[in-house]
Amino acid sequence: MKRIFIVTLLIVVSLPTYAQRNKSLALTPPMGWNSWNTFGTNINEKLIKEVADAMVSSGMKAAGYKYIIIDDGWEAHHRDAHQDLVADPKKFPHGIKALADYIHSLGLKFGIYNCAGTMTCARYPGGRGHEYEDALTYAQWGVDYLKYDWCYTKGINPEEAYLTMSKALRVTHRPIVFSLCDWGFDKPWVWGKSVGNLWRVSNDIGKGWYIKPNPHKWTPLGISQIIDIDAPLRQYAGPGHWNDPDMLEVGNGLPVNEDRAHFSMWAMLAAPLIAGNDLRHMSKETVSVLTNKGVIAVDQDSLGIQGLRYQVNDSLETWVKPLEHGNWAVCFLNRASAPKKLKFNWKDHTITDTLSHRILDANKSKYTLRNLWTNKSEGTTSRTLKAEIPSHDVLMLYLKKK
Repeated sequence: MKRIFIVTLLIVVSLPTYAQRNKSLALTPPMGWNSWNTFGTNINEKLIKEVADAMVSSGMKAAGYKYIIIDDGWEAHHRDAHQDLVADPKKFPHGIKALADYIHSLGLKFGIYNCAGTMTCARYPGGRGHEYEDALTYAQWGVDYLKYDWCYTKGINPEEAYLTMSKALRVTHRPIVFSLCDWGFDKPWVWGKSVGNLWRVSNDIGKGWYIKPNPHKWTPLGISQIIDIDAPLRQYAGPGHWNDPDMLEVGNGLPVNEDRAHFSMWAMLAAPLIAGNDLRHMSKETVSVLTNKGVIAVDQDSLGIQGLRYQVNDSLETWVKPLEHGNWAVCFLNRASAPKKLKFNWKDHTITDTLSHRILDANKSKYTLRNLWTNKSEGTTSRTLKAEIPSHDVLMLYLKKK
């Protein structure tokens, strides 16, 4: 009875918007790990603890990753007698709070999953009609991040549904990053800033550079397809509110060049860096991609400006991203199935970004060039840049103003 009274009281309290209440949340794109891409619903307490341990021991925590997020499949199939969410007792015998406490003891943060509909995508209890009591449960458990999906939502308005959960999270007074996941169906980038911290812009990512749609069944999207969806949405991203092109497939069987291009482009897009591989069993190449300090710094730049696709020349794209202190990141992306030769005379290109009101003009300013994947100098903008970029790979540069 007391819990019902508290929930009712919280509903009627007038509070500021999500953005006003949580000004310090997700000032740079969130970095962490999510269980779905590799494990689906086959998750349990032991697995999640081992992954958390691996995030620390692999150097990922030191590189900036901090959220351990359990996706669909953690719940029991029914709420308890009080209509509260409960964890599957076989998968999580000590409960969610104990798991969150363990993750917090490692200096990490804990994230959880639910759905705005009546059921989750895997048909566990959804949050529809239980938003305020669920928010209190998450806060009591020590949740730091909530991913809210969009299955079983027939007849529900996305903006209203997510706003309801947003208000519920606010009144708990616990800082919880709110991740909206309606797959871009209702243009969440238009209204999401006042509701949450990040929003999915597309359907789910799959393990591929380009994944041919199947007209007879649902198919995920490839890396290059999601890049094209996210590219025109840059004006909606910024500190505290991010376009989310979905979790990373780095380390999930793609060739290392595609892993490298994938990670580089997510950084150029100022995207959340949420790993989706098995952190317990990573190759040296996977670790080196996921912990590349220079590329991560581009993603985590304090200005929070999403990159601009400046030029496309025969499947060779030039992307630019303004960075703090007058510096830039420039990424040459080869989308072709064969290597491409690059010849780029910096002085022939005066690049104006109308969103950030920044201009990259090598005729007026000189920049040093550092290759973020080899960590070697590539000279300066005083001379023409020449290179050969392999298929589905990148040349990613950090331009420092002299």
